[in-house]
Amino acid sequence: MNIRYGFLAWAAGTTSCALLGLALATGPALADDIDQDEVLELRQAGRILPLGRILERAGQHVRGGRLIGAELEHENGRLVYELEYLGAGEVWELQFDAATGELLNKERD
Repeated sequence: MNIRYGFLAWAAGTTSCALLGLALATGPALADDIDQDEVLELRQAGRILPLGRILERAGQHVRGGRLIGAELEHENGRLVYELEYLGAGEVWELQFDAATGELLNKERD
């Protein structure tokens, strides 16, 4: 399964955390990253929103951009989805509170 398929499945409303785990495992692991087992536990416990819902919200902020990366991290005492989009020759980084879906930050990388 390739990453693009995984993100498309999420965007279509798939709630399987296994796909998120695959997406998160594609880059080098950082100390603040969360492994796929913890992602699954957090999702099943209702402590984080599905990535698909976050992607829907991100689409409202980065129109026409292409998702190039996604991570779930512990940051400043909260769980944060960090998404990177490529659009119009620029890379944008968006951060969302994983529990509420609130946009925390949007900046050009």
